[in-house]
Amino acid sequence: MLKFYKTVNSTMVELEEMEPGCWVSAVAPTETEISAIETKLNVDRDFIRSALDEEESSRIESDDGQTLIVLDYPVAEKNNSNSKDKDETISYYTMPMGIILTDSHVITVCLKENIIIDEFSKGIVKGVQTQFKTRFIFHMLLRIASKYLLYLKQIDKLSNHVETQLHKSMKNKELIQLLGLEKSLVYFSTSLKSTENVLEKILRGRVIKLYDEDQELLEDVLTEVKQAIEMSNIYSNILSGTMDAFASVISNNLNIVMKMLTIITIIMSVPTMVFSFYGMNVQDLPIPYTWFPLALSVVLAIIVAIIITKNKFYK
Repeated sequence: MLKFYKTVNSTMVELEEMEPGCWVSAVAPTETEISAIETKLNVDRDFIRSALDEEESSRIESDDGQTLIVLDYPVAEKNNSNSKDKDETISYYTMPMGIILTDSHVITVCLKENIIIDEFSKGIVKGVQTQFKTRFIFHMLLRIASKYLLYLKQIDKLSNHVETQLHKSMKNKELIQLLGLEKSLVYFSTSLKSTENVLEKILRGRVIKLYDEDQELLEDVLTEVKQAIEMSNIYSNILSGTMDAFASVISNNLNIVMKMLTIITIIMSVPTMVFSFYGMNVQDLPIPYTWFPLALSVVLAIIVAIIITKNKFYK
């Protein structure tokens, strides 16, 4: 899907046709739309293909007056596998987005609709001008970095909530959710480090010409990204320690259960031994009456239980 936007009187307006200085948004473009971008804007087809590859890593490349910036943006998605279950879980991951800078246009290419594109197209992000292409790109990068920080705070709050639930009751659902959050932090951390490398290359001014205001904005973006990297590392370490602690608690609980079952087995084996002796076809057993083996087994079981508890087998 191709859409065209341009800033008119400080307002983002959608255009019917492509104009110089406009922003071209390509969301999951078809082959026809890819060919249209390639033909009308003389964009390298490999640049577009790179942005549509889910496994593409963050990088910057310049060729024949065109610059491609591929960055990962964060995604938060609600999941509800069971329709009867009202509790929804949120999964966090990253997706690549390509930003192509030409002499007259800024082109964004992504596999599916995302909150970054929506906020710019709906005019939620203020102070952007599509005519100032470099600054517009840096505003978009700043928005991506801000989303990382927002989602990292959400992950921290969600992990604290799940941890509170685990203190009340050990359930697989909460443990799996914590595992998912830990995996999300790994995705975020990896993507942010790649983004930092790309921003540092841009900051050198060799790939994209930077003006003073653009450089200040880029430095703000780099600061936000470094802060997000630090936060993701801290949260990842905390979550990893929490998972290890709960694994130890689960193992300890299992040991307690096995110990209890062993004690119960030992106590229950005493009556079995008594009745086995009296059940054999042996003469001259003492007090061969029905009540005696029953009373003897109860007394011996109590004695064994007292011995076990006195020796602190429960600890």
